[in-house]
Amino acid sequence: SQAALSPREVQVLSMLAEGLGNKEIAWRLGISEHTVKFHVASIMGKLDAGTRTEAVTVGIRRGLIMI
Repeated sequence: SQAALSPREVQVLSMLAEGLGNKEIAWRLGISEHTVKFHVASIMGKLDAGTRTEAVTVGIRRGLIMI
């Protein structure tokens, strides 16, 4: 059983799905790029994804995000 994503992680994941980079995500959410990287790493760990693209794919399959 996978750990659930936090609401913030779901937000970040949906922005990854839009193809945004860490800088853009940080700007949109008003957080540091470092924090975005932390969220992305956490998302990839929780979804057992090797890449950002894989994380988005898993997120869509699990119904966490809509595109």
